[in-house]
Amino acid sequence: MAHEMIAATNAIVVLDVALPGIVWGWIITMNMWAKSIGTGIVFLTFFLLKKYPEKTGFIRFPAVAISIVFIHIFLFFTVIDLHQMFRFWHIFFYPHLTSAITIGAWMATGFVGLLLAMAYAIYMQKDEALYDKYLGWTVLLAIPVTLYTAGLMAESTARELWQMPTESAQMILAALLAGSATMILLGGNKFDNAVKKDLGLVLGLSAFAAFILYMSEYIFGAMKAEEVAATLAFIKGGEYTILFWIGQMMAFIIPMVLVCMSITKERYYLLKIAAVSALVGLWISKHVWLVIPQLLNMS
Repeated sequence: MAHEMIAATNAIVVLDVALPGIVWGWIITMNMWAKSIGTGIVFLTFFLLKKYPEKTGFIRFPAVAISIVFIHIFLFFTVIDLHQMFRFWHIFFYPHLTSAITIGAWMATGFVGLLLAMAYAIYMQKDEALYDKYLGWTVLLAIPVTLYTAGLMAESTARELWQMPTESAQMILAALLAGSATMILLGGNKFDNAVKKDLGLVLGLSAFAAFILYMSEYIFGAMKAEEVAATLAFIKGGEYTILFWIGQMMAFIIPMVLVCMSITKERYYLLKIAAVSALVGLWISKHVWLVIPQLLNMS
């Protein structure tokens, strides 16, 4: 409503009321989850081909195919979330280079181009050397593609929980968690115990590091700002408490325990259970962390 007239300019000052409800919902959760798999599988492909080139060569085509599928899922959910989804091409022809989403769109496009080049090299040309050459550049571009969502969230005003340094670390850890989990399911029994052990270590360590970050925010976040304290109230006895702890258990705690059991007792079949738990739990954890800051009334 208009509440003041400025005589010098005849400008009308209007009270701007925040949008009620959740603006970024499950669509953005799908966006982040699919991106973690699409970039994470590239990281793990590079790692395995460098360390075990003779044992893991068979992953080249299925890994790039999985990455292409999940990156396009990520892009699909990005586009449908736009308010004017059929004008997404404006990002390329009328770029605003101070926006994280614009920079991310350009990087994601280049990333997809490199993935298609990798698929062409291994499927059409049967050229492993060319594939590996493209893979190196794809890994480099996968890093900012993974991180750009953290920049986008950090640009959101009055959302103190989404801090750039912490969110950047969480995005990388989510990619390593999802990538190792997907690779465990992809390789199955084709990997020998040494490869399975390394994949388990990546899964377990990324789960441990991500859990520590979440717990740091959970325990000490309220000291940073009153808004964070009010946000965390939704998972400290609030309506999202149960869902938050289900996500933490499935994404981080259960995988850590199963990885320890699989390595110490050489029961590597447990890694598949850990991988499924990590992927499901990651979606839940990302969703809760995305939603709870939006429950605060900003007006």
